Amino acid sequence: MGDQIADLMTGFGHALTPMNLVWVFVGCLLGTAVGVLPGLGSSMAVALLLPVTFSLDPTAAFIMFAGIYYGGLFGDSTTAILLNTPGASSAIASTFEGHRMAKRGRGPQALATSAIGAFVGGIIATTLIAFFAPAMAQLATVFGPAEYFALAIVAFIATAAVVSDSAIKGVAALAIGLALALIGIDGISGASRFTFGLPSLLDGIDIVVITVGLLAVGEVLWVASRIHKDPVPTALTVGRRPYLSKSEFREAMPAWLRGTAWGLPFGAIPAGGSEIPTFLAYGTERRLDQRRRDPQFGKGAIRGLAAPESAANATAGTAMGSLLALGLPTSATAAIMLAAFQQYGMQPGPLLFTRNGDLVWALLASLFIGMVVLLIINLPFAPIWAKLLDIPKHYLYAGISVFACLGVYAASSSVVDLVLLVLLGLLGFVLRRFGMPLAPVLIGVILGPLAETSLRRTLAISEGDPSALFASGITLSLYGLLAVGIIWVAVQKLRTRAKVDI
Repeated sequence: MGDQIADLMTGFGHALTPMNLVWVFVGCLLGTAVGVLPGLGSSMAVALLLPVTFSLDPTAAFIMFAGIYYGGLFGDSTTAILLNTPGASSAIASTFEGHRMAKRGRGPQALATSAIGAFVGGIIATTLIAFFAPAMAQLATVFGPAEYFALAIVAFIATAAVVSDSAIKGVAALAIGLALALIGIDGISGASRFTFGLPSLLDGIDIVVITVGLLAVGEVLWVASRIHKDPVPTALTVGRRPYLSKSEFREAMPAWLRGTAWGLPFGAIPAGGSEIPTFLAYGTERRLDQRRRDPQFGKGAIRGLAAPESAANATAGTAMGSLLALGLPTSATAAIMLAAFQQYGMQPGPLLFTRNGDLVWALLASLFIGMVVLLIINLPFAPIWAKLLDIPKHYLYAGISVFACLGVYAASSSVVDLVLLVLLGLLGFVLRRFGMPLAPVLIGVILGPLAETSLRRTLAISEGDPSALFASGITLSLYGLLAVGIIWVAVQKLRTRAKVDI
């Protein structure tokens, strides 16, 4: 414990330099600005702003990413509350009571509940990361190729099964991601795969091109296709500086803590994002509300907003710990963060705390700083964020398209990457058109090479004996947890269908 405190204080020493504080503030500002725009969100914020950090040194870049990471999450909920349009799926549960609060003239209180709830969940999760991530990293040193293959399989199946109403759509999206990951030279045999004779594809498709194409360009095409079909939402008045009365704060505090308790464990497992814990937190508060003499749910219950907000940020916090300690992205946003580490030649995992300890502890310290900065930004400046929603859609999404193309071209100076960007944007549009989730695609692209390499190494060591994949207690435990999770999800979906039929 003492070593972690000393390392964290050293990290604060690196992060609290004037220039690094500027990067934290810029990251928070940009992340929130992108996250607050309808249809974008935290994963889009990280993807769009990834090329911006290439000119910075690694420490400054990741300190800026700390702000972007949480800033996007803060922004996700603003449109959910004001326009009933969640910036990301993790903010869906916040629309139910948050938008009702705004419709009843309590928009300032709703925004304050969201900001403080995100702060509570994020701070508690980041504190746990700071003290337990090194222990997780030491535990990960016992992992061999078979264990990492099991981790990847858990991530694949859990993500595909959880984030989509249809498991078939989730698996299909995962297959697309794995197919994209196979493009390029095979690292073990040296053979080229699916390059179509193009030398520029020998290194595969850059993860920045994939993420920006699927998320940003795909969203632009989707919005353009529906610009005359969807009704134009009317922004609600936000009012002056948001605030909470003492009674409202006392009512929201237990919900913030319960939501955090739901979010913490889900960030450490490959469940694909914050959807499950936010809905579980919302459902818990709703059941508790039914026992009250004067139920508030359906009228703009502050606890119905507080719990999902703290759950979402607690999940994001522990997802960062899982990424740093195990090298395992448990959400789409964490997958893009993994790509950012790889751009700087670093591989998150057990050795990251040894090889790049100064950077890791500076990043952890900047997460604390970023949460404070974001609270300062979001409470007094929420009306300004609401003004961003007044930008006409055709200007807004045209600007996003230009920014995406410039960012990709600046990173590689390759026309082929621009063509791939457009093609991947069309793919992203098709996925949205048929209701297929994007998170499995990104997880497949990121973890596909790890899964393939681990599988082939395990079989090579065992001389082709597949039982080596199940030879250790860790692999059996992981597969057992996966089986339990699949059964639990199946039972929940069957119960939901039964209720609908009734």
